[in-house]
Amino acid sequence: MTTNDNFEIIKYGCKILRKTSDFIEEIDLNFVEFVEKMAATMYAIDNGVGLAAPQVGINKRLFIIDFGKGLTVYINPEIISSSPLTSVEEEGCLSLPEITAVVERSVSVEVKYFDLEGNVIEEELDEFAARAFQHELDHLDGILFIDRVKPAILVPLSGKLKEIKKIGRLQNRKK
Repeated sequence: MTTNDNFEIIKYGCKILRKTSDFIEEIDLNFVEFVEKMAATMYAIDNGVGLAAPQVGINKRLFIIDFGKGLTVYINPEIISSSPLTSVEEEGCLSLPEITAVVERSVSVEVKYFDLEGNVIEEELDEFAARAFQHELDHLDGILFIDRVKPAILVPLSGKLKEIKKIGRLQNRKK
């Protein structure tokens, strides 16, 4: 797949990033091809670790993550339980290029999701994997990582956020 075949990443300011995503009812060949195109898009971007369907303009409960061990597809994912122990780490997002901020998240989460074959998977994720899962799951609920930081942290980023929001608003017109 060439770069021209990749999806455009939806930017902050585009309305779809603020919507709650719909559950996926069917996994068919078109869906698998969509996931493959999402993966190609993510891998084409430096430092791309995860990508949620709303970030490519599709309002469905799906995201992909590669923790360095190969691609994992999360269909209709949910958190069953979260550790009360949290950590504060820096996060970024493909929909908010050049923006990073520290975000507090649970250190471990027990999760449930479907894979591409329709199997139900339950597993515990720790540290970076738990953080990435929570970050991507937020996208499916219309939440961005900047919503989870203290407002004072965003003040120095306000100029850059306004620039990105303009791009996102232009993307609204294309949808």
